[in-house]
Amino acid sequence: MLLLRRLLVTLVVLAAIGLGGFWLLTDPRIVSPAPEVGALPAADLDNGKLLFAAGGCASCHATPGQEDRTKLGGGLALTSAFGTFHAPNISPHTRDGIGNWGVQDFVDAMAAGVGRQGEHLYPAFPYTSYRLIPPKALADLFAYIRTLPPIEGKAAAHELRFPFNIRRLVGGWKLLFFQGGSFQPDPTKSEAWNRGFYLVNGPGHCAECHSNRNALGAIVQATRFAGGPDPEGKGWVPNITQDEANGLGKWSKDEIAELLKTGFTPSFDSVGGSMADVVRNTAQLSDADRAAMAEYLKSLPAVQGPARPRGGGG
Repeated sequence: MLLLRRLLVTLVVLAAIGLGGFWLLTDPRIVSPAPEVGALPAADLDNGKLLFAAGGCASCHATPGQEDRTKLGGGLALTSAFGTFHAPNISPHTRDGIGNWGVQDFVDAMAAGVGRQGEHLYPAFPYTSYRLIPPKALADLFAYIRTLPPIEGKAAAHELRFPFNIRRLVGGWKLLFFQGGSFQPDPTKSEAWNRGFYLVNGPGHCAECHSNRNALGAIVQATRFAGGPDPEGKGWVPNITQDEANGLGKWSKDEIAELLKTGFTPSFDSVGGSMADVVRNTAQLSDADRAAMAEYLKSLPAVQGPARPRGGGG
């Protein structure tokens, strides 16, 4: 009995140490510290408006059922294998939106996935890509959002299955999958390539949809950009690497840029579904920015993605 009691005490102590260590390591301030904003020059609203379009902010946060994409009352339901996420109100409303936030609060959310109350944000919000946007540019975006109309009303709470409804576990997810910081240009590449890399991987967050994901919802880096099941379970997202059979290998840079502007493919078909909404955003960019995105996408190596189900997968 004494030996059994000692064993139980030892197990309890080890469990307590393990839980304490996990709690410490998953503290948002430790696992995902945000860059300090500090003193910044005056906001560039034009750059903020560009980032608003490139980032597709209205696609998720505009109130469903109305056409004004500046009414960011949230409420869009995003289904997933973990449950349903509801996009929050990010209008300047001081009670229901982010009207009482400061610039640092906004940078914390966008670059570190940390909410104003110090809580982890779920990576259904693509801060894993937005982290590439420098603090000054995020301040520009925040300033632009503050010029938009305040919208009353809070979105519904997320409806997630256990244990995914335990936010602290997101800290463990970050330990495994959340890395990197603000974009740093590659001096060996052209200015256009660097601009394209930034737009595609940062505000454009193209990999968030065009990549296969593992069982924990993280992008499988070996097949990044190679397509896979739609994260919302609505069919199949295409390969956008230079794979000639299933990707963009046979497309020219001009054809990629044209799709980003008009939604038309080289065969004069038009994109539909969520990609039509993406084009609605990229059409607001300059020709130079769309050409830069095409420049970067044409540089991606050919990667064979996961096998598409028979029947096309939807």
